[in-house]
Amino acid sequence: MIELRRLGVGDLPAIEKIERRAYPTPWSRSMFASELAKPSSICLGAVDPDARDTLVGYLVVSRYVDAWHVMNIAVDERYRRRGIARRLLGQLFALTAAEGLRGYTLEVRISNARAIELYERAGFRTTGLRRGYYTDNREDAYVMWRDPFAPGGETPPAS
Repeated sequence: MIELRRLGVGDLPAIEKIERRAYPTPWSRSMFASELAKPSSICLGAVDPDARDTLVGYLVVSRYVDAWHVMNIAVDERYRRRGIARRLLGQLFALTAAEGLRGYTLEVRISNARAIELYERAGFRTTGLRRGYYTDNREDAYVMWRDPFAPGGETPPAS
């Protein structure tokens, strides 16, 4: 059963490994270290206790004045389609529920149908478009928003 926990600096090598496989333009180690150090960030990891607590996914979120910005989410390719990203988002919503009226936002490649489906199931809705947002190929990004009390963000049962 996959377990969720806060990330720490010791997770950077494993985060980097997943990140490089998941994204054409991966974040640098220093970008992750910066987010881990910020008190206004929430960094969650998914670990497989049956594989010596191997990190298999992560979520990085930064708090702004009126919103939580989902900055980065990825799951190791061998663990995809098992509900891990959905559980990470559900844990985020549970941890931030007491924040009151603060919503959630993110950008996603317009070609990333699986991610868009995940976000929509978690209660996000497309609210805008950022033209040429991604530097690797100038692909547009949808801006998605989730109201703080939107349905769909429940943490699913452990699998």
